Amino acid sequence: MRSAFRLGLMLTAATLAHAAEGDNLPELTAQAERGDAAAQHALALRYRDGQGVALNAAAAMQWAHRAADQGHADALDFVGFEFFLGRHVPHRPEIAFGYFRAAAEESAQGAFNLGQCYYAAQGVTQDIPQALEVWKRAAALGSGRAASTAAMIYLAGDGVPADPTQARALAERAAELNDPNGLVVLGEILFRAGEFEQARAAWTRVSRLKPVGATGNPEQPTDEAAAQQGADLLKLLECRRRPPELGQFAFVAAPHLFQGWNNCGATACATLARFQGSNVGAWEFKRLCPSPLGTGTDWGDLLQASERIGLRWKLLTFTPDDEGFHQAAAFLRAELDAGRPVVVDFKYVGPKYPGGEAGHTLGVAGYLAEEDLYILCNPAIATPGLQLITAADLKHYWRSDHYGELSKNVLSRPALVISAP
Repeated sequence: MRSAFRLGLMLTAATLAHAAEGDNLPELTAQAERGDAAAQHALALRYRDGQGVALNAAAAMQWAHRAADQGHADALDFVGFEFFLGRHVPHRPEIAFGYFRAAAEESAQGAFNLGQCYYAAQGVTQDIPQALEVWKRAAALGSGRAASTAAMIYLAGDGVPADPTQARALAERAAELNDPNGLVVLGEILFRAGEFEQARAAWTRVSRLKPVGATGNPEQPTDEAAAQQGADLLKLLECRRRPPELGQFAFVAAPHLFQGWNNCGATACATLARFQGSNVGAWEFKRLCPSPLGTGTDWGDLLQASERIGLRWKLLTFTPDDEGFHQAAAFLRAELDAGRPVVVDFKYVGPKYPGGEAGHTLGVAGYLAEEDLYILCNPAIATPGLQLITAADLKHYWRSDHYGELSKNVLSRPALVISAP
């Protein structure tokens, strides 16, 4: 399936700020023509973002290439990112990797992106320890995103032994850099340590970085989603320590793994497997499936992978209409009341997605009946991965016809559930 949450290779606010430099476009262009690499990079950003000029991808790449050829670190990252996405040039992760490696000594964003390549086997053989070393270097250069991502990997022990000390140090570095995900992760580390007021302070801080609502939307941009997640975690702070009430409230504490690049299906399933006592990692689970790393995963393959590690799951589907949602929601609450999380598939539709649509696999970990809310466990967001969703939004997004051969291209509400003994 295709993932709408290819998080991590996002342009930073600091990078975007360069596009505003040099309000005098003719002078900036003249400087670029004279060979000034910084001006060439700034001009590339302007053409890419349409700031003061018409959007022009070809011109953006031309100026970025000229700056990159002079060794400008952020321009090297710019060109590498385009090859990684295949947005205006062919998708060539191996070329992207080379540009990121050249940028990484000086560019925090280049180092972050290089770590993502190592982590998700994009253009290079997967090497999670190396990814973590690169991310730590990126954190030292000022990438809060790198620090928070590395913190999540060490906290979960996914691909490397769990290291709570490193996880906390990196989360604190991310919070120092005011990274929204870092504040979420640090709050979770404090919550697990029983430092509830300190956790509250971290989540309050992140919740104030962007406007938030009673609940968020699964399609929010990363920084907005992190602020909303902070608000959701504040609401859930007491709920997570409260006993379940049959038919009224349930919360299943499942471990959280971060999906990295386009690995939501295997990561959500590895989370479910860990809930059942397995120590499998997200990428280990992915390797139990025939599709390459960094690509979507057929749900039939996910089911077979669970059998290979001694677990028994089954696929259930419900119709995409109102009656189907009523049945699906009743089943979902029954599973949660029984202490079992459920894996579901979301579908997103719109012009911002390749081909007009995309999908995302994630878990459901609880519900609050009085407010008609559900608690998601999302591998695409910061640990603990928890976020609130209204029943209306769950009804809208929980549908898919792209979860693999099992779907036969028929729209339904699919769920992977633990086979009860």
